[in-house]
Amino acid sequence: MTQPPVRINRVHTVAVPVTDQERALEFYSGTLGFEVRRDATFGAGDRWLEVAPPGAETTIAIPPAHPGVKAGVDTGLRLAASDAGAVHAALRAAGADVDELLNFPGAPPMFFLRDPDGNTLVIVESP
Repeated sequence: MTQPPVRINRVHTVAVPVTDQERALEFYSGTLGFEVRRDATFGAGDRWLEVAPPGAETTIAIPPAHPGVKAGVDTGLRLAASDAGAVHAALRAAGADVDELLNFPGAPPMFFLRDPDGNTLVIVESP
């Protein structure tokens, strides 16, 4: 029996659980300069927040952590910047939790960054 083709055409949202949505919103919108794409109430007064770099199609949801979903994880997210060194310097100057800029032979410059809950993101240089 032939299965119909799956028609997934993009990544819409990835979730990064946080312990304090206001603090996370300040980091993602203030420190990283992301736009707030959605800020809505759902269910029994829960809050759904989505942010994204200006012009990006995929968003990052910042839902509250709960017993089954913890904050402070390696998200696996790789965010692109045209000049990783400049972004690294700006984030460090802003007091963000960043590791050293990595320059491995054959790989683009990159660095690890943690949000206020310790969720790890990676900034990778990409044109």
